[in-house]
Amino acid sequence: MPRTNFKELLDAGVHFGHLKRKWNPAMAPYIFMERNGIHIIDLEKTVVKIDEAASAMKHIAKSGKKVLFVATKKQAKEIVAEKVKAVNMPYVTERWPGGMLTNFPTIRKAVKKMSSIDKMATDGTFLNLSKRERLQVTRQRAKLEKTLGSIIDLTRLPSALFVIDVCKEHIAVREARRLGIPVFAMVDTNSDPTDIEFPIPANDDASKSISLIVGILCQAIEEGLNERKIEKDKEPQQKDKKISRKDIDTKEISAALIEALVEEDEKEEEDADIEADVDDEGVEESDEEDVVKLLDETEEEL
Repeated sequence: MPRTNFKELLDAGVHFGHLKRKWNPAMAPYIFMERNGIHIIDLEKTVVKIDEAASAMKHIAKSGKKVLFVATKKQAKEIVAEKVKAVNMPYVTERWPGGMLTNFPTIRKAVKKMSSIDKMATDGTFLNLSKRERLQVTRQRAKLEKTLGSIIDLTRLPSALFVIDVCKEHIAVREARRLGIPVFAMVDTNSDPTDIEFPIPANDDASKSISLIVGILCQAIEEGLNERKIEKDKEPQQKDKKISRKDIDTKEISAALIEALVEEDEKEEEDADIEADVDDEGVEESDEEDVVKLLDETEEEL
């Protein structure tokens, strides 16, 4: 079942593109028609692309990897921050720091600097600083929080990138391509989707359009995380079963139990000997019968 439908996309204004003179010819497969000088996006193809992107994101989240959301447009900042924070994924809504992916170790140092400042505030180091030094450190902490606060949990490179408006975020897309990181993106009629692994043809300027598509993808991520949690809950039970069996095998056996086992083994051996004797007798009797028959036959011949 599709995650959205034609009417829902239509109500959100996802179908509105840019003016005809601003279009990118690479978007031709996703354009339905032109009306009043504005290109109209083919929503049937948008539905298919949303399903593909949501399925891929669900798989990424289920495997325990991160998707970095990038949306520095004014109308997308609050929407992305609110929805993405709910699924505990990293996001960038302020200026994209150049080299964030290609120079990731340096970015991590800046994030660690923020953590060290927090530690100074708790262990009493701030009290040993002058008023001016405290003010400088506080301002530095606020600046780092604004730029990198949303990626504090991103300890390694993300497994995928989601971008709103590839024209505005071209630096982020270029860095992701350089590192081989797959890119999900909302592409409008003025965008180039050729370098995007999972393009979603949609209006990337309207807040309703952005909210709808980001919401669908975040829902897919949440589903993936829930499935991962269920699988993790099952693993300890299986481990406990294995451990309990191992304990039974390696557990020390009491002397009384050993004696009982020995007696049982001896009894089984006696029963086996009796059965063997019975079989031997049966064999001897059959041999005697054969001998008698043979003698009778020889007597008749004589």
